[in-house]
Amino acid sequence: MSFRLRVTLLIAAAVAVTAIGASVAMYFVVQNQLIEQVDGNLALAAQNAARGGPGPGERRFGPPSGFMTGRPDIYAQIISTSGTVIRTDFGTPQNSLVTSDVKEVAAGSQPAFKATAQAQDVRLRVLVVPIQSGGAIEVVQELDVVDGALAETRVRLAEFAGAAILLAATLGFLIGRAVLAPVKRLTTTVEEVTRTRDLSRRVAAHGRDELSRLGTSFDAMLGQLETSLRSQRQLVADASHELRTPLTSLRTNLELLERGQPADPLERQQMLGDLVRQMERMTELVHDLIEVARDEEVAMPFEELRLDEIAYEVVDDMKVRYPKIRFALNVQPATVRGVKVRVARAVTNLVDNAAKWSPSGALVEVSVTNGEVSVRDHGPGVAPEDASRVFDRFWRSNDARHLPGSGLGLAIVKDVAESHGGSVRLERPNDGGARFVLSLGES
Repeated sequence: MSFRLRVTLLIAAAVAVTAIGASVAMYFVVQNQLIEQVDGNLALAAQNAARGGPGPGERRFGPPSGFMTGRPDIYAQIISTSGTVIRTDFGTPQNSLVTSDVKEVAAGSQPAFKATAQAQDVRLRVLVVPIQSGGAIEVVQELDVVDGALAETRVRLAEFAGAAILLAATLGFLIGRAVLAPVKRLTTTVEEVTRTRDLSRRVAAHGRDELSRLGTSFDAMLGQLETSLRSQRQLVADASHELRTPLTSLRTNLELLERGQPADPLERQQMLGDLVRQMERMTELVHDLIEVARDEEVAMPFEELRLDEIAYEVVDDMKVRYPKIRFALNVQPATVRGVKVRVARAVTNLVDNAAKWSPSGALVEVSVTNGEVSVRDHGPGVAPEDASRVFDRFWRSNDARHLPGSGLGLAIVKDVAESHGGSVRLERPNDGGARFVLSLGES
């Protein structure tokens, strides 16, 4: 059973219960009102009969010897204290209507009462009231008019309930179709994306209701997936391009060595050194690719980190790797929340980049303050046209082609900054060089 059909049936069932309940309640209200009207007529007729006849100008009814109730459709008879009918409007005494309760009223042992009786398949409404001088007056009216009105009321109420249910089912179908239209669009989009793998499709939901918000959230999810997939494809393409050159060179050199070339020991030693450097470059590239792909991994737990201590450790390591570069460290105690291995990697990449671009004997300045790490070099700096691309993956300026690296170092810094709710920016000091500022936010 489809969801739309279930909505239609639920709306129809709810209206059916309401309509039937309202019809039953209305029926009993009408029935009580009609019976109360009959009881009022019987009470007035009993008063007329007790006075001995109708008032002036009122038409008599029944046999000449009968009581006058003033109503041709209401009959009366007087019952003695012994329970005998002594006068009647029925022509002949209706002893079947003289029950034990009627006799008790006539005897004075029971108060007046009203009841519904059955006589010869005819429903009657009966009122029995005591007479002051003894005995009782019993007035009777047939309920055929009331029963006819109630039968007509039942038919009309049944028609009303049926029409209400039919209308509710129709409206439920239309409402279900209108309400579920966004769900249908969402389902169609999901099926289309599943079939074609085209993540550019969108639901294009409008509005502020829950279904519109669901469509908007789904569009946002598709956008994120599309961006992630495009980034992954670009990463694979770029990585393939970067790996192609060292792999080709490695294969060529290894094939030469396998054939015993070059024969000169010095050239052979140079080729082996070149192989080692190419392996180191590939190792660094693979390591950087792993860092870039960390966005797809399970999030690592954050902890309290001393940013100044990380800076000390990184600079000590860089002094060993770049013995011809001078490092100046100016730090203040700073605590941030983050993943230590990733934050240390970002700081290492910034300092390594600065040292790599610094000439021999130049100074690299590293400072830590207020949750920010600033790394300044005194090298050639970044050209204005390259400033917008320095954080792109695998991007390397023309001047950097001869330097070791994968083109992923600053891209990793940017990823680390964003994953920690911070940022990284490039500044170009007036006196030359470049300054990179990594902001992680102070704990």
